Amino acid sequence: MIEVENLTKHYGDFVAIEDVSFHVPRGEVLGFLGPNGAGKTTTMRILTGFMPPTDGRATVAGFDVFHDSLEVRRRIGYLPETVPLYPEMTVEGYLDFVAQLRSVDERWDSIDRVMEQVDIVDRADDLIGQLSKGYRQRVGLAQALVHNPEVIVLDEPTLGLDPKQIIEVRELIRSLSGERTVILSTHILPEVSQICERVLIINKGRIVAEDTPEQLSTRLEGAEHVRVTLDPSADGVAEVLGAIDGVEGVGQVGNGSYDITCALDVELRPILARRIVERGWSLLELRPVGMGLEDVFLQLTTETEETREPEPAVETVETEEDVDTEPVLEETEVAREEESDA
Repeated sequence: MIEVENLTKHYGDFVAIEDVSFHVPRGEVLGFLGPNGAGKTTTMRILTGFMPPTDGRATVAGFDVFHDSLEVRRRIGYLPETVPLYPEMTVEGYLDFVAQLRSVDERWDSIDRVMEQVDIVDRADDLIGQLSKGYRQRVGLAQALVHNPEVIVLDEPTLGLDPKQIIEVRELIRSLSGERTVILSTHILPEVSQICERVLIINKGRIVAEDTPEQLSTRLEGAEHVRVTLDPSADGVAEVLGAIDGVEGVGQVGNGSYDITCALDVELRPILARRIVERGWSLLELRPVGMGLEDVFLQLTTETEETREPEPAVETVETEEDVDTEPVLEETEVAREEESDA
């Protein structure tokens, strides 16, 4: 569904991203992580047709994001970190405006559908400027979904929401998987573990890791770890379990709890369970353990050299080919910025 090959973007002498390559199959939820200035926003802006790359190519549903920009935009719903809203419009009026920009067929049915999806039906007649930050975020989600896109790009979708709203938005994102491809950028790392099937970590403009959260943990540690908890009366546990082929170490971490270090690519849990039962020990727990996603993220992105410059806020050079004559949602962002400057 999304194919990115050697994507590079320069802002003058500054390299925002370099040789970025990845793919996202249809129906997958991909977590896109990285520290500030790593290149996340630049990558998402290129994918959504907001700016052209300096080099490389990216396609969405088979359409090139530069040469077929309008076709790509028709298939993408984009929620930027700063939600493109008009505070003087009502919720329903704004979604109608967006639906018309998107040339949505049966737009009132679509508006009703997305308002119900994000639970803002009772706010339809409220002015956007009078909404709480959480409800404005919901309106932003609604505008990204109103044209029923194949691909959804979400930049910090739960920003500003209360715990109950965060759970509801996570459930909504989960419900989109399978039918739609989702790229989710967030700084809430437990959110990635709960929602995303795969994680892509970018640092200093380059992809530094790509895998499931569990596999990233295992790869960085160089071994698999299993937590075993037995009745505290069991004797000689370290010697018995340490003698199993593939077990590289046994360490006691609590009263009756042991951390078993196992060789990679060897499934030892059935053998461990069988040996424990043969010894007549009471098995209370047996589960894999590993580094948390936070630990993985910090290990891969901690700066050890000079600090990377932040990503430039906007692209300043535009060619005639970059300008589309069809109205698109990004115009609302420009209007909003001009309004703020006024």
